[in-house]
Parts: sequence; structure tokens; C-alpha cells
Amino acid sequence: MSRKKGKPLKIRSPAKINLFLHVVGKRPDGYHELVTLMCPVSLYDTLTLDFSGRELSVTCDDTRVPQDESNLAYRAAAAFWDRAGHDVRREMGGVRIDIEKRIPVGAGLGGGSSNAASVLLGLNRHFGNAISLPDLFAAGFSIGADVPFFIYGKPAVATGVGEILEAYDGLTPFFLILIFPGFSVSTAEIFQELDLGLTKPERKTKEIPFTKGEFDPRHHLYNDLERVTTKRHEQVLHMKEALMIQGAIGALMTGSGPTVFGLFDSQDRALKAKDTLKDRPGWSFFLAEMIV
Repeated sequence: MSRKKGKPLKIRSPAKINLFLHVVGKRPDGYHELVTLMCPVSLYDTLTLDFSGRELSVTCDDTRVPQDESNLAYRAAAAFWDRAGHDVRREMGGVRIDIEKRIPVGAGLGGGSSNAASVLLGLNRHFGNAISLPDLFAAGFSIGADVPFFIYGKPAVATGVGEILEAYDGLTPFFLILIFPGFSVSTAEIFQELDLGLTKPERKTKEIPFTKGEFDPRHHLYNDLERVTTKRHEQVLHMKEALMIQGAIGALMTGSGPTVFGLFDSQDRALKAKDTLKDRPGWSFFLAEMIV
């Protein structure tokens, strides 16, 4: 095996949306079990892996992203190193990870988890699939519950704490407008405030309404965490309302928020909505498409 110096590897790292999210219960270890339908979308960070250095390091053009050992992309490279064989570790040497952020930080879009998955996939490809796919998923899960989904790379129903994935092919590739209100929320705090006694009983795992057919955003969009986040941040409701007024087929907060997405059946309608709403102070808008 010869080390490939002088040829940096560029990787696009996508965001995700949750089209359905039901929290089933809380485990003794404090983690929440859930069922969620996730889909990657065409809003990307760009990662560059440079193998010419001697150490593992990470840089990012967004100062809010940690640039040390706590960065999820850094942790992914370290996890790959730990699981790779001796020959790969000898050849790997140093890796410099550069992250160009476009996915908003702390937005519920999975940017950090996606970056971690991209590093694992990129390193594994660069070193000739040195790690088996199950080990790659295990490495991802050791970093974060959403990382396995980004390794999977296609729409899936996730259960457990998000690591058990089942392919879902009932999605129409809608265009979407993502609205980020300019502030982040703590996922841990949102889950902590969730009252499981108030979750809708008809949303139990065995009664997911879309598993036997096509997902219909007019009826199936749902997120248990939305009502918790909207109590803290009423803007989430305003963003949903704004998208629906502009003709969205459906609108929902993704993950623990605060980003909201609206689904449109054509790019023209989505662009028109974005153009109409673009002057809202403090809001950032992104046009994307579901990757199905």
C-alpha cells in the first residue's frame, strides 16, 4: 500500500430533514427511543481531507465550530484510526480536515453528524475499504446517533435511538425551502423538556401511517419535538405559517429545531416563495431538493 500524498480528497456532506419524528419512550440510560423518517437533502458542507501533513487536525471557516478534538469530524478520523489495521495506520500518517460550512450550526439539520460520516466514508474509500461496513456503522454510532444514517446515505426509517435503519422508498423528491431563524437550540434540553405523556397515542411505532405506501406530506408530516421548541421559540410557528402562505404542500420543524422546511412540488414555486420571504430580518433561506 502506498500513501497518496499530494492529492486532497473533497467530499460533499449533506444535511438531513426529519419528515416524521415520534419519541417512543426513555431508556434507563437516559437516551430516548424514537421512530423517525429521515431524508438527505441537497444542502452541503464541503470537506477536504489532506494527507500531506503529519498530524490529525481540523479547521473550519465558521468560528462557532470547534477546531479541536471535540469536533465530530476529528473524532471520526480518530475512530477510523482506532479500527484500521496496522498497515493502514502506518500509511495514514496525518490528516488535515478542512470544513467549509454551509449547513447552519445547531440547526437540527445534522451538519456535524454528516461531517463525521463523510470523514469515515472518505477515509475508508481512500484506504481501499480497510474497514467493513458494520464496523464503519459502529464507528459512526460511537460518535453520534445520527452518524449511521449519513453513512447509509438514503431515506430511511430509523428506530432505537436512531441507529437502526430500514430503507424507505416511498418518498417523492420535493423541492424545499429551509428557513433558519439565526439561533440554535440545545437538543439535550429539548428532549429533557418533552413530556412523553402528551405524545399523540396514534403515533405509536406499530401504527406509523406511511409504512405501507407513499409518504403524503399533507397528512404524515409530524414531529413530537416541535411543540417543545415552539414553547421556547414562537418564531418556529411563524416560519411554518409563512411557508404555508407561500404555497408549501406541508411545513415542519426538523429534528429538535429550530430550522423549518416547506415542501414544494416545483422548483419555480419554491424559488418564488424564497424570493417573497427573503427580506424577513434574521432569517436565512436555503433552496434544496430531497435526495431520494
